[in-house]
Amino acid sequence: MNFTRGIATALSMLLAAGAAFAQGNYPEQSVRILVGFTPGVAPDVAARLLADKLAEALTKPVVVENVTGAGGNIGATRVARAPADGYTLGMVGNGSLIFSPSMYDKLAFDPVKDFAPIAQVFVAANLLVVPSDSPAKTLPELVALARAQPGKLTYAHAGAGTSQHLGAELFKSMAGLDIQPIAYRGTTVLLPDLLAGRVSMSFGNIVNVLPLVRDGKLRAFAVTSSKRSALAPELPTMAESGYPGFEAVPWFGLMAPAGTPPAIVDRLNRETVKILAMPDIRKKLNDIGAEVLGGTPAEFAATIEREIPQWARVIRQAGIKASE
Repeated sequence: MNFTRGIATALSMLLAAGAAFAQGNYPEQSVRILVGFTPGVAPDVAARLLADKLAEALTKPVVVENVTGAGGNIGATRVARAPADGYTLGMVGNGSLIFSPSMYDKLAFDPVKDFAPIAQVFVAANLLVVPSDSPAKTLPELVALARAQPGKLTYAHAGAGTSQHLGAELFKSMAGLDIQPIAYRGTTVLLPDLLAGRVSMSFGNIVNVLPLVRDGKLRAFAVTSSKRSALAPELPTMAESGYPGFEAVPWFGLMAPAGTPPAIVDRLNRETVKILAMPDIRKKLNDIGAEVLGGTPAEFAATIEREIPQWARVIRQAGIKASE
């Protein structure tokens, strides 16, 4: 019996030593970063910027693979189900991690249990905008207009469960307004109706709507981020405009499957934070309306656990479902 126990102990020690050796030599092959969206959009651009620099730091190829569908959830599912060895990562956003759990009756992954957070990468801002010929010249005037015509004003959003959709619902809830949603398949698709005044307002992506604001075709009232945007520092936040705690933004972070060895997660975090601090990377992300984040895996995990119940209340009150 003692001999058998000794053999088992020796095997366990050998396996542990082998695992430690493998982690110490990570990576020994190419690494993939899965992105749940099409090439050219912000999470894809951020992933490719990271991949190029990570390849230099890790001395192994780092490739980006676009796995589109279901608002990023198909890509997130692939990451969650991948081997926990550090060779499959994901650029996953709050649409999948924060909003989807309250919008889907069944979800193929658990945002807390099925991922190992590495680092938040970027956050972007939306702008509350109205057509240039809107009678509302200020945010208080917009609120007064909506209260005077309950159910008459409309807002355009880029799809059910997007930060633009939920930002409008949060605004409605905080201001006590009755404004009707109109869904589109993305910000660029809704712009013609917004510009023509066929919809009353929108929480549009800053990169898409700011040039139209600069050209006088739209009027902007505030940004939805917790801080003013570097792209439009003259615009106040919604919180500064009388809605304390208001924040409705798209953010993305680098994730690994749950169970990925802590040594690998920590190394990827260190390299990612270094890359995000590089001036050229920060500028390239700023140019597409993305503000660099960074931080530790623990901070990223805490953000996810904090925001899920916060948005669950807004989604529940608005009756938002993924099928909308």
